[in-house]
Amino acid sequence: MSQTIRVCSFESRRNEEMTSLIERFGGVPTVVRSMQEIPLEENAEVFEFGKQLLANEFDLVLFLTGVGAKALFEILELKHSVEEIREAFNACQIMVRGPKPIPVLRDYGIRVDLKAPEPNTWREVISELERNEVELSGKRFAIQEYGVASTELREALESRGASVSSVSVYRWALPDDVGPLEQAIRDTIRGEFDVLLITSAQQINNILEVADSLGLKDQWLQAASKCIIGSIGPTASERIREFGLPVSMEPSHPKMAHLAKEVIEFAQGQAETSQ
Repeated sequence: MSQTIRVCSFESRRNEEMTSLIERFGGVPTVVRSMQEIPLEENAEVFEFGKQLLANEFDLVLFLTGVGAKALFEILELKHSVEEIREAFNACQIMVRGPKPIPVLRDYGIRVDLKAPEPNTWREVISELERNEVELSGKRFAIQEYGVASTELREALESRGASVSSVSVYRWALPDDVGPLEQAIRDTIRGEFDVLLITSAQQINNILEVADSLGLKDQWLQAASKCIIGSIGPTASERIREFGLPVSMEPSHPKMAHLAKEVIEFAQGQAETSQ
């Protein structure tokens, strides 16, 4: 008989889906929001990007997220026609880090020239550019960012001679109600969870920010280190390890369903081995 696995996820945008996935694969879910997207009040950065784009000042534009791409286009449409936007983007090389921006770009009639393979980190972006022999030295790159700066990617491009601009349409913040997150932090310390799921690097930042505000950061880190920690992929794993926590597993594909299924199977296997 399978052991009951108590799973805490910090997924925010798709929390109901994550709850269903954990239940489907035999876990007992606790899913608490750890962050929210806040649209930037001023669109000056996007408008300046649009001005440069229409003046053909970029050689390549890299899209990191589908949500960010959609928001970027909606803001650009306040100043420019869809035809102008399409023509300007199609004058550049277009690259996507993962699959989510592709339907957004397709809707606008914008072709995609390059796509980074899984697990879709900055390293795959660089390797795909190099594999396709894209000349980086002297080239002008624009990156659609997603709430946190893509420091490693920028540094990698600049070290190869590219000039890099970034454009952001939203930033990450704590949820309006941090009560459930605070409770999950306390429950982790009490040993209430077997598994912690991290589905973005920013989640771990916010968890520790709230734990620190409660005076419980060190206690949470100690308790979390005794749990099985499932990470959606390498970018999240790097951030987790920066805080001295072990990453127990990453899924075969960086998708929530794969993560939920495989981490619960992993945890059940660990439980059976320890019996």
